[in-house]
Amino acid sequence: MSETKHSGIFHGKTVAYRCLADETTLNDAEGKPRVGLFSFTYLADSDAPAQRPVTFVFNGGPGSASLWLHMGAIGPRIVKVPSDAQAAGAGPYKVEDNTLCNLDLTDLVFIDPPGTGFSRMLGEAKLAEAFGLEADAEIVADFIKAWLTQHKRWASPRYLCGESYGTTRAVAVAGKLSSMLAGVALNGIALISTILDFHTTRFEKGNPLADACFLPTFAATALYHGRAHTTLPQSEFLDAVREFAGREYLPALFEGSRIDPSRYISVRDKLAAFTGLSADWLDRTRLRIDQLRFRKELMRDVGLSVGRLDSRYTGQDHDGGGEVPDSDASSTAIESAFVSSCNDHLTTALGVTSDRPYVAFNAEALKTWDWRPKAPQGPASVQTYVNVTPTLARLLRESPNLKVLVASGLFDLATPFFGAETSLAGNGIPAGRIRMTYYEAGHMMYLHDPSLAALTRDLRDMLKS
Repeated sequence: MSETKHSGIFHGKTVAYRCLADETTLNDAEGKPRVGLFSFTYLADSDAPAQRPVTFVFNGGPGSASLWLHMGAIGPRIVKVPSDAQAAGAGPYKVEDNTLCNLDLTDLVFIDPPGTGFSRMLGEAKLAEAFGLEADAEIVADFIKAWLTQHKRWASPRYLCGESYGTTRAVAVAGKLSSMLAGVALNGIALISTILDFHTTRFEKGNPLADACFLPTFAATALYHGRAHTTLPQSEFLDAVREFAGREYLPALFEGSRIDPSRYISVRDKLAAFTGLSADWLDRTRLRIDQLRFRKELMRDVGLSVGRLDSRYTGQDHDGGGEVPDSDASSTAIESAFVSSCNDHLTTALGVTSDRPYVAFNAEALKTWDWRPKAPQGPASVQTYVNVTPTLARLLRESPNLKVLVASGLFDLATPFFGAETSLAGNGIPAGRIRMTYYEAGHMMYLHDPSLAALTRDLRDMLKS
């Protein structure tokens, strides 16, 4: 374990704090070490620590370590990258105190699931045993209980904060913490770049839902790059796209070849105006717009493709006539800055030494992940996609005071905001129980300075409530 002492000014208040970079051993049913889960715990000096909230933070992937939220938004020190969707380039990179860090209100625990960061399986346990919806959630839930015991914090208010697949994990973990007398009720869950029902993101033949759920983000992207045909302000424009997506576009895709020709033309022309794509191209795709093809087609005439995680970013491809982009311009623009700065922070500021590399992303997890939920009682059922929204609905029914924040970037082509809205609307969750917030950026909205400030305010509101 590495323990270091620090001080920072957060929201105008000087806070002395410690960072514990530590591996927690989780045992199997026979008491044998099974998981060595590494975490970074930031504890503010306090005379009454049990009264302070604690927020458990993780990213997604699956297969991602927590460095993105750790070094981009929530930790006490963050790497600064251009706010205007330009590439961060090569080092040296600027890492500075995060004056927006909420350590004045809550202690912070950044969790790296097995196979990411320094976390690993122990003894005879295999990494594949941790790569799955259920297994991953059980391990993280077990860690949270172990942490509360180790630090004598069972009396503290408790929050979860996840990004991307981390939002799926957050709901799954919360479900496990609240069942089978686990006894860990939560005060709040922050879902950043939310994906709860994976059917809303799967561009598959016969599934028109993804096309409709991505459409408002396509339109927001087209408007940002000056390609949409409209004079409406952004908010009114996106409301019109939402209305069209649910009432005209999705029914048209459902009708398919049965659609009336005049109605087809009306839908196609509106779709072209909203997205900036040509009517001819939409005819050839049968009105369907895969996000990969959209990213390539929108600005093909000027030789650019737009980013996936953040469609404000643009990049150039080797083959200007190809169907899909060579890479994600928004990822390549910031990856080195985050990975390099995180490794530097761990070794210089936190004094972490290890004979293992810090794994920012484990691609094997994404390749081999077991997406199957636990089989329900009774006859076996076939479920080809994950939907944890019913679990969130149960948690809200059982916990009248549970706060849920859903934070979405308008230019996120990985977890589109309308997909989150659709998931939450269709699974029995009263609209008044969820706070929806939106930001003028993408998946990692904190790359945009005004959005980072807004996200911080929204997280603080949840903590104060």
